[in-house]
Amino acid sequence: MRLNCLLLLSALALPAAATEDLLQFESAEQQQLYRQLTAELRCPKCQNQNIADSNAVVAVDMRNKTLELVRQGQSHDQVIDFMKQRYGDFVHYQPPFQLSTVWLWLLPLLAVLSLALTVFRRSRASQHNTDEPAAQTELIDAQSEARLDAELQAMIDAAGDAARQKPKE
Repeated sequence: MRLNCLLLLSALALPAAATEDLLQFESAEQQQLYRQLTAELRCPKCQNQNIADSNAVVAVDMRNKTLELVRQGQSHDQVIDFMKQRYGDFVHYQPPFQLSTVWLWLLPLLAVLSLALTVFRRSRASQHNTDEPAAQTELIDAQSEARLDAELQAMIDAAGDAARQKPKE
């Protein structure tokens, strides 16, 4: 019975041991560099996922090559340059400012400027439109007031005439 329990517990502990990091590094700096690079490089297939989180075949290949380059002692910039040469500027989350990538840098700025200009124009247009109805409302109010005064006076006069014509009993 004890042997069965021991075997069962051992079998349950195997998956936990398999999740340990299998990558071996010569120093903690190499491990830190590898983790930084895999978080910084984009998977060409997944496009919005870094190679550390992607399980695509190309991401696995990129992780293996990154590991190989880090173990060879190459620096952060050397590994990034190698990956850019092999896969293009797209694999790095921070594309360089070049003629071919100028739209990546200017498009957000142009979008913000056009939004600000649109908001400014609409606010000015709404202020201009609210000034005109206020003047029209004042004109309508003055006309309505004069008409109501005339009607009220007509009612008072009619009531007065009716009271004078009524015979007293």
